[in-house]
Amino acid sequence: MSDEVHYLTSEGLREYEERLNYLRNVRRQEVAERLRLALEEGGELVENAEYEDAKNEQAFVEGEILRLEMILSNAQIIEAGPKDTIGLGDKVTVQEVGTDNVEVYHLVGAVEANPRAGKISYKSPLGRALMNHHVGDRITVNAPDGDFIFEIKAID
Repeated sequence: MSDEVHYLTSEGLREYEERLNYLRNVRRQEVAERLRLALEEGGELVENAEYEDAKNEQAFVEGEILRLEMILSNAQIIEAGPKDTIGLGDKVTVQEVGTDNVEVYHLVGAVEANPRAGKISYKSPLGRALMNHHVGDRITVNAPDGDFIFEIKAID
């Protein structure tokens, strides 16, 4: 197991705990029932596609339980800090220089990152560029598509 610290917001912690609880108490039993029914069908186990599928699902569920337990055992809750400097847990409003496009990002730990939901890792190119900056600062983000310049509009 890894001793790496996994930074989570209180919302992220709650979501991971709920998912772990669901997998332990609901999905485990559902998969066990599928295995039992597949065994009752009889026949050779090597020819029983339902049994094979249920065993694969069981392996996935158990692997996901272990992954979540590892994350939660090394979790450190992040709280937004002072609003004058960007840090882990802050929501930041930025505008790409030369455009009218304003975007809001929530800086979170790597395991909680979900760019489609506006949650970016503090280890991502944009996350690294934002850290420790202030409202009004201009930052350059070195991305695979080239460099982008953003102006920081707000920290929440």
